[in-house]
Amino acid sequence: MWVVLDSNVFISAVITPEGNAATVVRLWFEGAYDLVVSDRLLSELDRALHYRKLSRNISSEEAHELIALLKRSANVRDDPVQTTEPRCADPGDEYLIALAEAAGAVIVSGDRHLLDLADEMPIYSPRAFLEFLALQPGES
Repeated sequence: MWVVLDSNVFISAVITPEGNAATVVRLWFEGAYDLVVSDRLLSELDRALHYRKLSRNISSEEAHELIALLKRSANVRDDPVQTTEPRCADPGDEYLIALAEAAGAVIVSGDRHLLDLADEMPIYSPRAFLEFLALQPGES
């Protein structure tokens, strides 16, 4: 299964290492699903990981290591051209929708603007995604 994790999932995992977002990220490391990223997503995540308010949770070196790991281990796709009418209340999130659609992936996000579209496309909160994974055959 292909999955796009919104950068806020990684940020939540850094802030709360025992939370649902951290579990979602750990499951990727364990091979429960295949992660899809793009240069835009990686740039957004890199920028966010270097915010001063996160410096007590993750060092600059650790942030660089995470980005390097994602570049090496995730499926890095080109940012798709967005040709459809905007579907999300936050136009900044349209690239995630386009990336997920191009990859045939689900989106995991804590962003309310994206989660509001869950009835129209496969978008899950971290908690809902963990529940979804638990229901999949062969998963525990």
